[in-house]
Amino acid sequence: MFVTDIRKEFYDVVVNQRVALLISSDIDALCACKILQALFHCDQVQYTLVPVTGWQDLGTAFLEHKEQFHYFVLVNCGANVDLLEMLQPDEDSVFFICDTHRPVDVINVYNDTQIKLLIKQDDDLGVPSYDDIFRDEDEEDGDDSGNESDLGSEPSGKRRRFDEILFDYEQYEYHGTSAAMMLFELAWVLSKDTKDMLWWAIIGLTDQWVHDKITHMKYVTDIATMQRHVSRHNHRNEDEENSLSIDCMRISFEYDLRLTLYQHWSLYESICNSCYTSCNFKLWSLNGQKKLQEFLADMGLPLKQVRQKFNCMDISIKENLRDVIEESSNKYGMKDIRIQTFGVHFGFKNRFLASDVVHAAAALLESTEKDESASDTFIKALDCLSRSNLERLHLGIDLAKKKLIAIQQTVASCICTNLILSQGPFLYCYLMEGTPDVKLFSKPMALTLLCKYLLKAFVHSTRNKRCKLLPLIMAAPMDVEKGTVIVAGIPPESETSDKKNFFGRAFEKAAESTSSRTLHDHFDTSSNKTGKIWLFLIELKTEDRTKFLDALITLLS
Repeated sequence: MFVTDIRKEFYDVVVNQRVALLISSDIDALCACKILQALFHCDQVQYTLVPVTGWQDLGTAFLEHKEQFHYFVLVNCGANVDLLEMLQPDEDSVFFICDTHRPVDVINVYNDTQIKLLIKQDDDLGVPSYDDIFRDEDEEDGDDSGNESDLGSEPSGKRRRFDEILFDYEQYEYHGTSAAMMLFELAWVLSKDTKDMLWWAIIGLTDQWVHDKITHMKYVTDIATMQRHVSRHNHRNEDEENSLSIDCMRISFEYDLRLTLYQHWSLYESICNSCYTSCNFKLWSLNGQKKLQEFLADMGLPLKQVRQKFNCMDISIKENLRDVIEESSNKYGMKDIRIQTFGVHFGFKNRFLASDVVHAAAALLESTEKDESASDTFIKALDCLSRSNLERLHLGIDLAKKKLIAIQQTVASCICTNLILSQGPFLYCYLMEGTPDVKLFSKPMALTLLCKYLLKAFVHSTRNKRCKLLPLIMAAPMDVEKGTVIVAGIPPESETSDKKNFFGRAFEKAAESTSSRTLHDHFDTSSNKTGKIWLFLIELKTEDRTKFLDALITLLS
């Protein structure tokens, strides 16, 4: 059931209990976790933190802790499956679920005792009414019990209507309001919100934008909500003595450039490795490189300045850099080079944009270092969100630069060698084993960024109008020893896209019809005991890849 009073129905219930926090491995979930930890420290709530990377992890974590805990808080996992069916908990176990994955499973919505959903109700959830789903089913059992021999195996009209309603509701995957924003609202209601919590909520929202999980309209609306909180905090702290101290924290609304990590890189490298500018200039081609040189010349910026670290550029250039870049960008068709976001100052020296922190935390979370477990990378990513651990944040930014360079080089390679094939109803690209940095793309967030970047680049480079309207399916080696590949599907490239993904049903049917051996362990591939998948990310046996692909072509044609 949906929680309507988050303070009374959630926080007041757990504040005197021992709580298990089961946190998904994504940046929004990390930020929500930091907010919850801060609140629990305020009220001395005992909790155990367990990072979970997939459904198997979640099941294992629950089995290990179900004897010690009755209250479980799940962040960015659990809402889009029948959780009680999956975990088989005792009747006294209660699950509080703060999850952005949509659609929410209808069994979770209408369970009044064990499932409590910390989900914003003004999101367009479109949950079918209880009568449409359950009451008709009960009546059908009573009405049709004597007519089974007449009907045979044909479903009744009511059953068909039930299936249609459920199909319409569950066919698309999308994301709702950030979990970090939801828990910041809890802190605000409790009058315990701090600037650190506000900054974590902003990072959670920015994660949704960076990884293209929400629409532009949703992002702008939520940015406006955060801006009101920022104004409130800045006004509240105006008269405080430490507002200009060396360890103060200042959050500001920015209308900044869509150039990734440019304040921690050189401007030239940021332009070359940012998806927005790289695709608009087509930097994988000689003409694109030439156009970039013309763009820099149009801005009147010396190459020496552009190629050195941003911090070392002349102050006179940096002062009006954003306006200069925006003016020149408009001439080159990049009319939305600037985006609404937030920045933070720690003391007088360290300045970061929210997107900088998202990229740094994602790089740490999906580190491919040999000796690091999933728990190690989770803790490092969590640590980099604390202002007391700026060294870890800078380390994450360095890793993020390497990741962005790898993505840009892979995109250039795929475009130049024509690795993107039109398979009829969709585009397809397969990264072969041995491709540089291929290990990096066995990670969900890195593969998702590569997919988005590659599809955008292809749309800018192709002259085929039909191909510009097609979705992309991409496969990359997952685990060579186990012989698995990871397969991702993303909807067509469009600025007005509603960010709803339709590949879940198609993947499900293709896997079933070909008996492909799949593993639906990612939270972006909801699975239940029937093995059904609703979202867009699966693992697949390498030798099943071809028949799975053929089945998809047949289904979507």
